[in-house]
Amino acid sequence: MTLKEGRRVKLAADTRLTDAALVTEAPSAVAGSVVGSLSLAAGTEGVVDRVVEHRDESQGVREYERLKSLLDSFGHQMPTESRRQLEEQIGSLEPEWTAHQERGNRVTVRVRFDNGFILDDAPEAAFTPA
Repeated sequence: MTLKEGRRVKLAADTRLTDAALVTEAPSAVAGSVVGSLSLAAGTEGVVDRVVEHRDESQGVREYERLKSLLDSFGHQMPTESRRQLEEQIGSLEPEWTAHQERGNRVTVRVRFDNGFILDDAPEAAFTPA
C-alpha cells in the first residue's frame, strides 16, 4: 500500500509509544524528566500529513547502479577486455543489488489524528485506509 498526503487512515493495531517524553516548559525540578507513555487504540483515525520514502542504499548498491549505467551507456564503445572487467564487477555486486530490490524502500508517514495527536516517522504498514 502506498499512502498519499491528505488520505484518511486508521491504525491497524493497538500502538504503544514508548519513546521518552520530555517536559520542556515546566519548573526546573520537572524539566527534562520522563512523564510516561501513550497508547493509541486500533482504529484511531486521522489524515496523512506527510509521506517520506527512505532510500536505504549501501555503497555496493550505489556502485552497481553507477557501473550498470556506465555499461549501458558506453559498453558498446569499450575495448573487449575493459567491457569484460566491467561485466565481472557488475556480476560481483549483483547479489547485493538483488537483495536491495527485494527489500524495497522504507516508507514512513506523519499522521495527524482526529483527537489532536500527531504521530511522525511511523512505518506505512501501521495504517490501513479509513
